[in-house]
Amino acid sequence: MRASRLLSLLMLLQNRGRMSAPALAAELGVSVRTVYRDVEALAAAGVPVYAEPGPTGGYQLLDGYRTRLTGLTADEAETLFLTGLPQPAAELGLGAQVAAAELKLTAALPTPYRVASSRIRQRFHLDTPGWFREPDAVPHLLAVAEALWQDQVVEVRYRRWFPEPGEVTRRLHPLGLVLKAGTWYLVAAGTDRPGDRPRTYRVSSIRRLRALPEHFVRPDGFDLATTWQEHVDRYESADTGAVAVVRLTALGVDALPEVLGPKAARTALTTLGPADPDGRRRATIPMESVPHTAATVLRLGAQAQALSPPELVTYLTEHVRALARLYPG
Repeated sequence: MRASRLLSLLMLLQNRGRMSAPALAAELGVSVRTVYRDVEALAAAGVPVYAEPGPTGGYQLLDGYRTRLTGLTADEAETLFLTGLPQPAAELGLGAQVAAAELKLTAALPTPYRVASSRIRQRFHLDTPGWFREPDAVPHLLAVAEALWQDQVVEVRYRRWFPEPGEVTRRLHPLGLVLKAGTWYLVAAGTDRPGDRPRTYRVSSIRRLRALPEHFVRPDGFDLATTWQEHVDRYESADTGAVAVVRLTALGVDALPEVLGPKAARTALTTLGPADPDGRRRATIPMESVPHTAATVLRLGAQAQALSPPELVTYLTEHVRALARLYPG
């Protein structure tokens, strides 16, 4: 562990130039006293590191010195795809490996490319969660990721909404994790459905998880990106079996692209029925969960009425009654 930290300290000084002991301690997640000891160890090993006193001082390497110790460990190499995504990396327990991999990659670049890399980091930033949203609580994400790495069968207790609300127990073969708009999804094959296409499970809906001793063989030809895109296409075309039927006014129909998004709205518009005596038209919209769909319907206000499934109608009825108590006429 200390050898890895010494190398990270050396990479920091090589890539960033002069750094104070508190700044180094913050980057490495250690105390300032530990930084002092580590710098002494580097100097004793022949690394030309020296201290510059004063309020703007710090530690730096002798001009022109460059280390060639830039080889990646296996763990660091496996995390390269997460560089630039510090929050997801931390959620997966890979924050330290990603940081070390980035340092080594930067150190291996020629000086002009290191400058270009720094310029990009200063000018572009990826923030995955939507506005006014906090990331889902995912207490079982690390366990899912570990089973995924090990091709290990897991047993999960999962909160589902379809075909009826409740908790179910499933034995799964984890095949991949996907981060979509700040939400983690598990792509997995069910042990009770051999040959069926993999399904998706929202990680925050996993109530309990137990890794089982047996392992599985990943299916030949499985491609996570392709499988996920197929799921997205089915979901957005309401081909997932989870749909809601709503009655819409003309204003509600016009508001669908803003509320559902252009793609899902186009699909919903193809299901529009004829106007009833009140001028409302029935349409089918895709459902991710009852709370998610209820929030969508509530955004339309009185311009939309949910007709099915029954659990959605019940959910909306309870919330509308609670709102009526808050705002009595």
